[in-house]
Amino acid sequence: MLTALDGVYGDRKDAVAVAGRTASYEELLGAARAVAADVAGARAFAVTATASLETVAAVVGGLLAGVPFVPLPPDAGPAERDHILRDSGAVLVDVDFARRSSGSAAPAGSCGAPGDPALVLYTSGTTGAPKGVVLTGEAIAADLDALAEAWQWSGEDTLVHGLPLFHVHGLVLGVLGALRTGSRLVHTGRPTPEAYAAAGGSLYFGVPTVWSRIAADAQAAGALSGARLLVSGSAALPAPVFRDLERLTGLRPVERYGMTETLITVSGRAGGEVRPGTVGTPLPGIRTRIAAEPGAEIGELQLTGPTLFQGYLGRPEATAAAYTEDGWFRTGDIAAVDEADGVHRIVGRASIDMIKSGGYRIGAGEIENALLDHPRVREAAVVGVPDADLGQRIVAFVVAEGVTGAELTDFVAAHLSVHKRPREVRFVASLPRNAMGKPQKKLLLAGETE
Repeated sequence: MLTALDGVYGDRKDAVAVAGRTASYEELLGAARAVAADVAGARAFAVTATASLETVAAVVGGLLAGVPFVPLPPDAGPAERDHILRDSGAVLVDVDFARRSSGSAAPAGSCGAPGDPALVLYTSGTTGAPKGVVLTGEAIAADLDALAEAWQWSGEDTLVHGLPLFHVHGLVLGVLGALRTGSRLVHTGRPTPEAYAAAGGSLYFGVPTVWSRIAADAQAAGALSGARLLVSGSAALPAPVFRDLERLTGLRPVERYGMTETLITVSGRAGGEVRPGTVGTPLPGIRTRIAAEPGAEIGELQLTGPTLFQGYLGRPEATAAAYTEDGWFRTGDIAAVDEADGVHRIVGRASIDMIKSGGYRIGAGEIENALLDHPRVREAAVVGVPDADLGQRIVAFVVAEGVTGAELTDFVAAHLSVHKRPREVRFVASLPRNAMGKPQKKLLLAGETE
């Protein structure tokens, strides 16, 4: 899986850089072999997944040993850490990158059998205790190869990002992707505009919060104009941020769609037409469909392909419930597909972003983008609140200055259908977000009653 460690790309002295520390492939492989020796024979092992060379060595060491790697969020509280360790049966390991082993493990592959678990990543636990998502090496390799084709990603690239190393985006794409394609990896530690500007990359990964901050810093954004591709994911990129990045860098950001359970399944293409608010078309081997009610333009996105997870660890009933009777994975996300070119647009989560108001089915994301087009609005999150008359009424939580709620309601009505206008605008100082920058709408709704 880790082609770069086979020596195909030589032994660059700064092949991997994390938070200012650099290592060659030889040094990384030596540290990973030491980890592999420590965890050999374990059911699984866990490491506190900080932005560090130690975390990179840990994930590679797990692949060499054929032992599933369980990354622990550094900011996880005691209850969450205990749950993950108990649920996964993982032994907690400390990694010393300075300790090296020559070993004899094949550098590019896994000592496990085909189909064995490679990673166990835990969901956010928004509907109960976090569940362990089991990913195989085959699924990871299939996804990375498809993305390399879609993004024209190669050993000639320098990948830059500052994303957490306990999520798919930062760990699988941002670490294993670089090691499979042979691209140099620069992890900035923190994803600040200054750090991204100084990195000199050709390929950049970020989440909307990162891109929003870069777009607000003209000097930093201008420094990215020499890059080949900007990729955004983990949440929808607001259209105004898309346009600002294009204006300041000359690049149209590519968006992609995926989940922990599916890895990345839909993406825009390098060199292809890219439109704001869309996530492109399915990757090779992926099939998608929209489960919509008759006459509806939007519905649940369902998919199938080689990148899907093996299941939820120890939860066969939850795994079975995640699939339709004919074997398609239920993403729980609401989407629409352009009939002309197959380009996908993600509206939001079925559980919270599909609003049923006055007989209409309305996607929250469309209203949020309309609000963000207003020059006085910095952040927006739209939810449906129970309403005796409408079923649900549209409520917008907005971070803005110098504008009234009535003005914003009229602004949306002028841009979209009138029935999509917010019935209520609530001004807040900030929106609660998770580590990947996604608004936590359930926190906004806390306390709402019928």
